[in-house]
Amino acid sequence: MLGDLMDRVDAIAKELLEKYEGVDRKEIIEKLKKLLIEFKVPENEARRTMENYIMREYGIPRESVRETFTRIGDITEAGKWVNVKAKVIQIWESSSPSIAQTGLIGDESGVIRFLMWTKANKPPLVEGKSYIFRNVVVDDFGNVLRLNINRTSEIVEVNEDIEVKPLENLREDIEVVGALVAIQQNSGLIQRCSVEGCNRVVKSGKCPIHGKVRPVEDLRIKGVIDDGERTYEVIINEDGVKELTGIDIEKAIKMAEEHFDRGVVLAELKTLLLGKYLKVTGSLTPRYLIARKVEFYRPQIRDEVDKLLAELEG
Repeated sequence: MLGDLMDRVDAIAKELLEKYEGVDRKEIIEKLKKLLIEFKVPENEARRTMENYIMREYGIPRESVRETFTRIGDITEAGKWVNVKAKVIQIWESSSPSIAQTGLIGDESGVIRFLMWTKANKPPLVEGKSYIFRNVVVDDFGNVLRLNINRTSEIVEVNEDIEVKPLENLREDIEVVGALVAIQQNSGLIQRCSVEGCNRVVKSGKCPIHGKVRPVEDLRIKGVIDDGERTYEVIINEDGVKELTGIDIEKAIKMAEEHFDRGVVLAELKTLLLGKYLKVTGSLTPRYLIARKVEFYRPQIRDEVDKLLAELEG
């Protein structure tokens, strides 16, 4: 615990020393230790107190201080505390009561996932609006970097339309071999909004945007594939589901009608696919691996052994 606090003292001191030239490092460290460790002042308040102290004691005009931000494309390491200015690109449905919001933010250099904890007690972000995010910490979840908004973070909406690197420029064609370790909600036999250009998932006959609509049936899997090094949220469409299980949309509807339960389709897909190794070829977006081709992975044991022996002999 004390070690964590000292790490935060060092991190804030480094940030202040980079921002204000000529400031005495030893003095800053000692005052931060008093504020954060001895008096248990919240981190944001300690930072503000120190900034006011530096400007007063070193005669630095407030208007001459220019706030610096980390470009999202330059965020490459977990454990760093950063300030960023970015636009909210997408808000995703939260999967846990402990998570208030999750989604994507971006600037001209790239995009990154964010997660706002419920305990952060912050006002909700809005898609399309731009914000300054102060004191957010980078973590690594499934080998994917993510910004965490917690109680010590500060969020300020800015009246600025921040340019964002186009998402299509971030797509990458990849092939992944791994185990399907989860099949998420809104998988199986689902219904979509029929309004042109919408295609959102309909629940209880209502689209979240267009209200009550005539739904269109669809079949898909939203799952998680683990290749041993990282996890991928994968979307497999009807063609992929049929390729793996032999279940197409007509068969899925018939199963649901026979059992008076749409959930029977999802249950069957879980039985057939969970824990199985798949080879997925598709397009990797900032959130999903969109499968174009998917098949069961059946390793050629003889080839694998020969390859291993060749590596050992080489």
